[in-house]
Amino acid sequence: MMKGRMIVKMEQEAYDVVVCGGGLAGVCAAVAAARQGASVCIIQDRPVLGGNSSSEIRVTPHGAAQFHAYARETGIISELLIEERALNHEPILENGWTNSVWDMVLYNMAVSTPNLTLHLNSTVTGVHKHAERHISSVTVRVAGAETQITAEGQVFIDCTGDGVVADLAGCEWRWGSEGREEFSEPHAPLAASGDTMGSSIHFKAKDMGRPVPFEAPDWAVRYEDPAFFYDQGRHFYDLAAGYWWIEIGIPWNTIYNNEQIRHELTRHVLGIWDWIKNRDPLLKEKAANYALDWIGQVPGKRESRRVLGRYFMTEHDPAGRTVFPDEIAFGGWFIDLHSTGGLLAPTAEPSAAEGYAETSEYAIKSYCGPYGIPLRILMAKDADNLLLAGRNVSVSHAALGTVRVMATTALLGQAAGTAASVALRRGREACSLEEADIREVQQILLREGCFLPNCRNEDPGDVARSARARAGSSARVHGVGPESRDYTGGFGGTRLPEKEPLTHRRGQWIAVGTEEIRSLAVCLSNESGTEQTVEASLVPVDSIWDYGCGGKQPLARQRLAVPPGRMQWVAWEAGLTAAEGLRSGGYVRLELAANPQVEWHKGGTVIPGHTSAYEMAPSTMRRYGDGGTLSFRIDPPQACYEPSNVLTGIARPYDYTNLWRSDPAGPLPQRLELEWETEQCIGTVELAFPGQLFREYHRYPPFYRDPQCPRDYSIAAWTGGLWTTVASVTGNYQTRRRHPLSEAVKTDKLRVTVHATNGDPSACIAEIRCYRF
Repeated sequence: MMKGRMIVKMEQEAYDVVVCGGGLAGVCAAVAAARQGASVCIIQDRPVLGGNSSSEIRVTPHGAAQFHAYARETGIISELLIEERALNHEPILENGWTNSVWDMVLYNMAVSTPNLTLHLNSTVTGVHKHAERHISSVTVRVAGAETQITAEGQVFIDCTGDGVVADLAGCEWRWGSEGREEFSEPHAPLAASGDTMGSSIHFKAKDMGRPVPFEAPDWAVRYEDPAFFYDQGRHFYDLAAGYWWIEIGIPWNTIYNNEQIRHELTRHVLGIWDWIKNRDPLLKEKAANYALDWIGQVPGKRESRRVLGRYFMTEHDPAGRTVFPDEIAFGGWFIDLHSTGGLLAPTAEPSAAEGYAETSEYAIKSYCGPYGIPLRILMAKDADNLLLAGRNVSVSHAALGTVRVMATTALLGQAAGTAASVALRRGREACSLEEADIREVQQILLREGCFLPNCRNEDPGDVARSARARAGSSARVHGVGPESRDYTGGFGGTRLPEKEPLTHRRGQWIAVGTEEIRSLAVCLSNESGTEQTVEASLVPVDSIWDYGCGGKQPLARQRLAVPPGRMQWVAWEAGLTAAEGLRSGGYVRLELAANPQVEWHKGGTVIPGHTSAYEMAPSTMRRYGDGGTLSFRIDPPQACYEPSNVLTGIARPYDYTNLWRSDPAGPLPQRLELEWETEQCIGTVELAFPGQLFREYHRYPPFYRDPQCPRDYSIAAWTGGLWTTVASVTGNYQTRRRHPLSEAVKTDKLRVTVHATNGDPSACIAEIRCYRF
């Protein structure tokens, strides 16, 4: 028998980078730094990774693609979400249905990444500095293990959400809402206050196939008034999952009163389910067979401390799409500020309270992006070796409304981890990177699959940039009609209502691959009984997110006569050439002015890189429906998927399609070749494939593999007068693949052969990079 007092085990560890917090920002920060060769650890106070997205809280990661076509976040977060959809048997609903498959995808990446050490169930309790502005270590308490770790590091990244490390290090932070006077932000309240957005817990329900009773405990909240839900914006959009509006903040503090908030939320969840099951006049019959399957017990936080950095981002930056020289990420969620108090407030979040109207004054001022985000908001103002990532970054309360969503914070994490590795390699303080250092960070992010709206590949090590590209065939855009077959396996998006009149000006982006547009046609219906006219115009645009309308001189304009009838093709002899300003290698937008007597029909499938929008307010558009392709025909067919697109330096539809697609009429395999004037020594080939960019992650079904993504492909080099295969892959579904060759090859020609796709009749490649070593 042993006797004695408890002795806490003391351990000392040292790393290049210490990441505190294992949400999506923390995971992406740690993996990014480790992939760049730094020794890294993650300190996470929960038993699973993922933060609000984990199976403990179950919030689906949101991002820019909810509002903008082809705006899905790429990089590490994309690898993770693609893997989860390929492996997971469950559908993804907005809240409540995240399962442990997602936890294991995150865990697998963390434990499989070289140089990365993982500490779960471990809480930062102290911060130590060896100088006023320099952190030397953090103290970590391991739950259930009676162990204390001192983790030393050269760079620290605070991804705790609550800014715990920054607070313990004495950094200045903000809490609550700035007043309107301080920054003149349209979303700011007139007076500053300590009010923050609240926290939520979710539930999951299951259809049992037979009636299931429910009786709430006495301590649950009892709801009696339908107006609380139906007149105040608290919509029951799905019986099987929880609702974001089950939220409570003030009068409680989201940090210090977290346990009280958890209990209050539990009382409300049970009361809301009691209302649905037993009293709701619209839902109780529909919910008769449903039983509660899970109730969360970890509140998902939206807001607490915001740590001051080297730049303070206000809502003017995302709303005005400020271009930053130190751009390291992008966002595109709307400025989404929940009503303080949540369930205790008079109404739910404003856009919900007005029924998600897309053209209201609130919607117009809240819609923003996609916009760039600067590295400086990740650099703590008061510590030289402390970076920030997640919802604790240097932004105003109003700007937090758009920056805080998890897909965006994951990008911030990858940027922070990359910046930390560059600082270490260059011998700089992480918060004192110079212009050349920042350019290196940007180029690494692009190479690792991230997208930056105002940067493109300029990597001097990428020898593919000096090559010429050619292919066996290339697709041309003829157009698309309502009857077109959808081969996309879900990529085609959602159908619009049966009747969709032209109540607003509408626009269809068309990639220009020739220097001529002789004629266009659109599929229209007119059931008014009399001939209608619609003004059509072709407008030059800078990108697929150039939503401005009315400010540019049209390249051509025509009044179209629309006789009575259904689904008729109305032609326009545009006769547009380079002499009139038509530019090959960019976009024009085909616009039809409003006429509620006319319908412009959506295409039956999506043409990659061809999106649509409508005028939400004078001079500005927003994505139309899911951003799918409206019906049109064009002559001559546009050669906008040429092999040279794999070398544009951008690997997604943006300023152009930036995509090679083979002719879908030709059989697979299809080949694309790079050729150099002089022999190259190539040690690594990196490929980017299209897929999982068009729609937001939670729109994709279980076991999803994007049809556009090559499944089986090979890489060959021309050596000794023969094509020699240097890499071969089967069963692929990831959109970024790196192939370090077993030995460097000397060649002046490289060939990528797509043998099979995951369903698309065309072979597709977005980018090819080649490195000497």
